[in-house]
Amino acid sequence: MDRFGLIGDPIKTSGSPALFRAAYSDKVQADGTPYGYDLIEGSDFESSYSRFLSDYKAINVTAPFKEKAYARVLALAAEGKGLISGPVAKIGATNLLVKTGNGIEAHNSDFTGIIVAVAEAYYPGITREFLKEYGDRFFIKIHQFFRACLDRTFTREPQALVVGCGGAGRAAAVAAAEMGFATVLMNRTPEKAKAIADELPEYGFIVDPLTDFKEAVKECDLVIYTLPAALDEIRELSADDYAGRDSGHGKVILEANYKNPSFGEEERIKMISADATYIEGKKWLLSQALTGYSLMTGIEPDLSAMENAQK
Repeated sequence: MDRFGLIGDPIKTSGSPALFRAAYSDKVQADGTPYGYDLIEGSDFESSYSRFLSDYKAINVTAPFKEKAYARVLALAAEGKGLISGPVAKIGATNLLVKTGNGIEAHNSDFTGIIVAVAEAYYPGITREFLKEYGDRFFIKIHQFFRACLDRTFTREPQALVVGCGGAGRAAAVAAAEMGFATVLMNRTPEKAKAIADELPEYGFIVDPLTDFKEAVKECDLVIYTLPAALDEIRELSADDYAGRDSGHGKVILEANYKNPSFGEEERIKMISADATYIEGKKWLLSQALTGYSLMTGIEPDLSAMENAQK
């Protein structure tokens, strides 16, 4: 029997177990046992990582262990006992570890979740269609499809704005750039945004101050907001600021915070009037879980059941 779980601290209120149970509620493993998902809470990384090694096939990793888990697999990869995906190496953090025949693989479902959620906004129904056709690696095909259709989706090079440069913001920046967006970084501490831009020169990140927030939102096609609290400037945005710059599609706004959204009802009304698409934090969480659980188990999760679990 394979076991799955989550390490981090604190994680008692995590929604991951409910989503996992929904994803595999009608499935059993090869030996007939149901799929289970445990919370492995503890402040000591070494203890939690040892539990993973001894008892689990795959685990999700949350704060404060994402960078430590990445460093551990990076060391294993140097010995030929681990594998780090390209995006994980760019982000410098992992939130998913999977045991394989080639060692421990490190992935980042923040990255894959953004790609799936954004692609779904531009191509409604693509998630379910590609999941059915391509199985557990459906998100790779979605990424390839989005890049291949970039010239048909936009009439010029699309631009993205990533607000906040913490762990989620860094994953968002890499995801936006990998999807083909010219990406602007914005953070309360501009030095943090500049550090990311300097570390990843291949993406050509542009760093803007928060004082340019309103203008940057208006100019960009995709806005990914990862700050934990709302900027006062959000209330100053008009429907015109949310209007799409490209004739082919309205603006897309993705928010990371699913517990206390920064874009409230008034802002969403403005988005609707401007034909903009708002991706709430729960949608990103669902996309993270969908891509992550596929990697963990190697089989297709039940998307409809996961969606119902969030209602």
